[in-house]
Amino acid sequence: MSEFGTEITSADIIDTLGFFDGWEDRYKYIIDLGKELPPLDDSYKIEQYLVRGCQSQVWLVSEQRGDTLYFAADSDAFIVKGLLAVVLAAYNGKTPAEIEAFDIAAYFEDLNLLNHLSATRGNGLKSMVQRIQRIAQEAR
Repeated sequence: MSEFGTEITSADIIDTLGFFDGWEDRYKYIIDLGKELPPLDDSYKIEQYLVRGCQSQVWLVSEQRGDTLYFAADSDAFIVKGLLAVVLAAYNGKTPAEIEAFDIAAYFEDLNLLNHLSATRGNGLKSMVQRIQRIAQEAR
């Protein structure tokens, strides 16, 4: 599973996005984050790992090592891969309790992200988060 998000944190992303003046540069940064995601093996790009509610195709795979959850994800859209990177920075390498305790709404508010996404992208982002939170609940 991917270690993405264990070295770059949600706080790092908030800080970096704060350096950019406009949303065009912020989108570029988010897309660049998505390019840093390790590729997901094609064997995982199946119905079982597909995230429902996303406009683009999104696959999310999880693995538990001890008390810690790791996620790998991919999408067929560049901006969505970037959004996955933003989400993984918040959740990857955390325990189920840490995932459940993380205030994702405040994180998105700090990023001012949902105000700059289409409704369908925003719904897809929420679907990704709900899938991870459900995995964390099941892992407890």
